Amino acid sequence: MIVTSTDRELVPRPDDIGRVGTLLRLFPVTAILGPRQSGKTTLARMMGGDYYLDLEDPADAMRLESPQIAFERLEGLIVIDEVQRMPSLFPLLRTIVDSTPTKRFLILGSASPSLVRWGSESLAGRIGFHQLGGLRIPDVGASSLYTLWVRGGFPRSFLASSEEESVLWRENFVRTFLERDIPSFGIKIPAMTLRRFWTMLAHFHGQIVNFSEIARSFGVSDMAVRRYLEILQGSYMIRLLAPWHANIAKRTVKRPKLYFRDSGLFHCLLSLRSGSEVENHPKLGASWEGFAVEAVVRSTGKDDNSLFFWATHTGAEVDLFWIEGGKMWAVECKYVDAPRLTKSMVSACADLALEHLWVVYPGKKRYRLSERVSALPITEVGYRWSYST
Repeated sequence: MIVTSTDRELVPRPDDIGRVGTLLRLFPVTAILGPRQSGKTTLARMMGGDYYLDLEDPADAMRLESPQIAFERLEGLIVIDEVQRMPSLFPLLRTIVDSTPTKRFLILGSASPSLVRWGSESLAGRIGFHQLGGLRIPDVGASSLYTLWVRGGFPRSFLASSEEESVLWRENFVRTFLERDIPSFGIKIPAMTLRRFWTMLAHFHGQIVNFSEIARSFGVSDMAVRRYLEILQGSYMIRLLAPWHANIAKRTVKRPKLYFRDSGLFHCLLSLRSGSEVENHPKLGASWEGFAVEAVVRSTGKDDNSLFFWATHTGAEVDLFWIEGGKMWAVECKYVDAPRLTKSMVSACADLALEHLWVVYPGKKRYRLSERVSALPITEVGYRWSYST
């Protein structure tokens, strides 16, 4: 399927729909979390809510000035958008779902570091969370893979009628995020300061984070760097992969690795305005690695605390590592025509006792490199990670 429509609501998102549907059956309250403009509202409407309340709409916000009275009149699935604007709702939702089992709530929240904490504390055992990122490869089809990589997964960026319009949308998204969203989280950092920091981070994409080096480059303290990274991570703009350092003989890297979650925003911050500019940029390999890592991360269905990278000081590494079914699995992402078995892969298989290592690459053919290593086309990274080898 090639997506050509300018109507982002026409893009099917079957995996996200399936996961949210499962949560709705299991929990009285389901939360869809993610950055602004990632498609949360569209996904919620696909779930067929009986009532829809948007807390950015003054009329809906006024209706919920007396929320207990308002909810008494509503039955079925109640959708509340931009719920982070009214944190006082969380304790009330607990009372309502405990006393009225027929009511179900689907709450939507733009990225906020406090939102998961509010839900977890007030609705423990009653709420399920789904993180919604941009469009996935299976959502848009293999034929649109290149466009998805260059423009990123935000629906309006991906579906723009031209590269120029896509770039313009992303530039305005960055400006709005810094000038509106960050202050709405209660974070008092000047937009220009965070913009310069965010742009500088683009040059560390795909690298081990050296807090001191970044602090020196930016002229701030290590603690300030950690705080800024925490803000961008909590708002789903960047991903910090923790290192795996079990007790093995080799000295391993113990600092996190940084990736931008959306390749389109990464390209925007590097001022790359077209696919040809991306292909001719020194960060080409890092760009594709980050795009592939994010695709695999989302297909595993695992939370951020269950995914790691592994690297030794002698150069052996894997980009992703996780445990499933008591077995060790790993992925290495390579922007090459035909991956070959390397000493690093052999070392990773031995040192980590891997069940299997996949080398994700942009080609079209799946083939074995050894008994425990396979080359895997990125187009085969689907809704759920497949453990077939």
